Amino acid sequence: MKNQHLKHIIELNIAILLISTSGVLGKFVSMPPPVTIWFRCLFAVVILGAYCWYKKIDLKIYSKRDFKAILLSSLLFGAHWITYFYALQLSNVAIGMLSLFTYPVITALLEPLFFKTKLNKMHILLGIIALVGIYFLAPEFNLESNHTKGVLFGLISSVFYAIRNLMMKQKIAQYPGSMLIFYQMVVVSLVLWPVLFFFEVKPTSGDWMAILALALFTTAVGHTLFVMSFKNFSIGTASIISSVQPVYGVLFGVFLLNEIPSENTLIGGFLILTTVVIESVHSNKRK
Repeated sequence: MKNQHLKHIIELNIAILLISTSGVLGKFVSMPPPVTIWFRCLFAVVILGAYCWYKKIDLKIYSKRDFKAILLSSLLFGAHWITYFYALQLSNVAIGMLSLFTYPVITALLEPLFFKTKLNKMHILLGIIALVGIYFLAPEFNLESNHTKGVLFGLISSVFYAIRNLMMKQKIAQYPGSMLIFYQMVVVSLVLWPVLFFFEVKPTSGDWMAILALALFTTAVGHTLFVMSFKNFSIGTASIISSVQPVYGVLFGVFLLNEIPSENTLIGGFLILTTVVIESVHSNKRK
């Protein structure tokens, strides 16, 4: 049992490490975020489709209700990615990722709506602490500032991501994780296809390499493993453990992009990550 639990922990951390590459890889892509996401999803569809075919995974959706849930969660996932990539382009990897990582607390606040549990007052306190952390990420609320815009896009992205994960938690017991991610990539690819007519599409050789890495490692492997972890952990626990992701992301940014986080970014990041550590301890005691 202990070995099995350790295996699940390792799988979740591998997923988090792979997903955390999205920040630095996103900075290497010069195309507009909607176009980048479309190519990323298209490549992921091919990779995941080949995997499902090889593993003979049944792609049947059992009910119209499940179909609607998968469709809506797919749209939320696409919206999460687009707003997140705008956050990265407007600010930097550190600010983009740390503002996104208010999502564990947002998940805790929204969880009662999905699973009919009571709202914990501790979550409200943690939400306030997280907001203070966000203040340090963008101390001057100036909509003319790209850093402020980056934080706002990161916050919006975190809400989309939290709701999408809660919806996936409801479906992972019925369907394979790779099948769910495959359908999400198909939906996002179809919905975003028209962006090719509205944005300039001039990918460089560097863009292709980064997008392929995003599709294979970050999306096909990373997000599939993360969704599969919902079978072994509560959605709150999986979100909280993933709080180490900004640390990986910031380190990638330092070593690959030479983006050294400012003192305010470190303070804000410390406060945000403190909220998820507190929630981790609190949820373990509650469990």
